[in-house]
This record gives sequence, structure tokens and C-alpha cells, in this order.
Amino acid sequence: MGLRQGDLSHPQNRLLAAWLLPGVIIGIAAVLAVYGDSGREWLRFDRAAIMSGEYWRFVSGHLVHLGLSHLMLNAAGFLLIWFLISAHFDPRLWLVITVSVIIGIDLGFWFLEPDLQWYVGLSGLLHGLLAAGVVGGIRSGRVDVWVLGAALIGKLAYEQMLGPLPGSEESSGGAVIVAAHAYGALAGAIMAAVIMIRVRTPPPI
Repeated sequence: MGLRQGDLSHPQNRLLAAWLLPGVIIGIAAVLAVYGDSGREWLRFDRAAIMSGEYWRFVSGHLVHLGLSHLMLNAAGFLLIWFLISAHFDPRLWLVITVSVIIGIDLGFWFLEPDLQWYVGLSGLLHGLLAAGVVGGIRSGRVDVWVLGAALIGKLAYEQMLGPLPGSEESSGGAVIVAAHAYGALAGAIMAAVIMIRVRTPPPI
């Protein structure tokens, strides 16, 4: 059983398709949170464990969190970001962007952050999705897209020069890896630009 071709023309089906990606990702993260510290230890991005062959950590590390407050913070951020930028690409392209951002973050960690031993959380992916949405929305000429872009650039610049935003480590319950934000944003922006050049999707209304 499934959607027939053309079913996405129905408003309810379009809404479901548009919110499926964040729903699935947040749902998986919530389920994994049930396993607590043991689940996080087994699934986090862990350099030593990956080197011993536990390659699933490249993906699962982005889905586990330091605790409930960390998960709730990322989930709320995900929903807000998605509300602001999801219209700029269709759901299939967002899936491509999501995979690309995760790969970009992992490559950045592996080759450019040799001292980073472990990482958890969705924040790198969220920065990547936001950057992709900004790039994808530039064609619309909307002021809010430019404001989002300026805010993102300002945040990334602050983090690279001064470290995590004040209060961010306290609210998340642990150290904030600002490199994840930079690598995610760079990967998201690049992938969005590539899609716009190759696919030539019509500008959002």
C-alpha cells in the first residue's frame, strides 16, 4: 500500500511528505534516548570505535544526545528551522541534502579534527539544513531569507572566533563542538548550490 502517482497534489499528503523527514529523524532520536548512557556509548561518533570497524557510528552519532535537555533543544530547533526553510526544496531533495550534510560533517571530523574523539547530536545537521535553506531561498528575494543567512553567518563567525554561544553548553548539558556547525553549514550550502545548478528547480513563491 502506498501513495499513487499524483497523490501528493492533495494538501494533506503534501503536508505529510514535507514533515516526514524531521518527524522520522526526531522520532529515531527519541527512541534511542530511551537507552540512555549505554545507547549513547554504543552509537556515538567515536573515533577509536570507528577505526576498529564500527562504521555505523558515522550516522548514529548524529542521532544520539547527551541527555533529554540536549534532545529537546535539538528537536525544537529542528522544527523551527524546518518551518522556516522546508519550502525551498522538495522532500526528496531534502533527503539528499541531509545525507550530504552528514557525510560532510563526518569527513570534516575525520580528516580535519584528529583530536576529536567523540561527538553526539543533531546540531551540525541542523546548521547544514539551515544553510541549504538559505541558499535555496535566495532566489525568492524574501527579506527573511537574507536575515536568516546573516544570522547564521554571524553565529558561525562568533563560534569560530570566540567559541560556543554563552549558555549553549549549559543548556545542552555538555561541550558544544562548533566545528560540527561549520562543517554542516558548509556542506549544506554547497549541496544546495549544486542542486540549484543541476536540477534548476523553480524559485519558491
